[in-house]
Amino acid sequence: MSASTRPHPALQRLQPLIGTWALTGRTLGSEEDDIKGQVVIDWLPGGFFQEQRGEIEIPAAGLKVQSLEIVGYDPQTDTFPSQVYASLGGEPGTYAWDVRGNVVTHWTNGSKYTGTFSAGGRTLSGGWRSDDGNTAPGSSYDAVMTRVK
Repeated sequence: MSASTRPHPALQRLQPLIGTWALTGRTLGSEEDDIKGQVVIDWLPGGFFQEQRGEIEIPAAGLKVQSLEIVGYDPQTDTFPSQVYASLGGEPGTYAWDVRGNVVTHWTNGSKYTGTFSAGGRTLSGGWRSDDGNTAPGSSYDAVMTRVK
């Protein structure tokens, strides 16, 4: 196997995301968890791309979303661009990821998630924030993902 047919070594930065995760969270201003979901993350055969299948429910925003996200690697930017195909509509969303040590960032035009893995990687805690300060339930919230498998 030649070097050009092997996944880029930087893809290993995504390895801590692999697994099945239960998601709980709360919209800003809520005093109790009002978000729930699940995400299953694995490598596609060959190891060049990561597949993320998720479901999240945010009743305060009237949202229940199922999604498929495919994440790759761009050596020019040293980030992980992705396309998200969601039950919200017919156009895929363009996102990007980065994982540096125990810090995870995930962003799209107008909003960004920043989270931190716990020691041992069992939880990933963080939050989505809108660039324009929008605090609506579907735009900004805090969440904890707990590895269940």
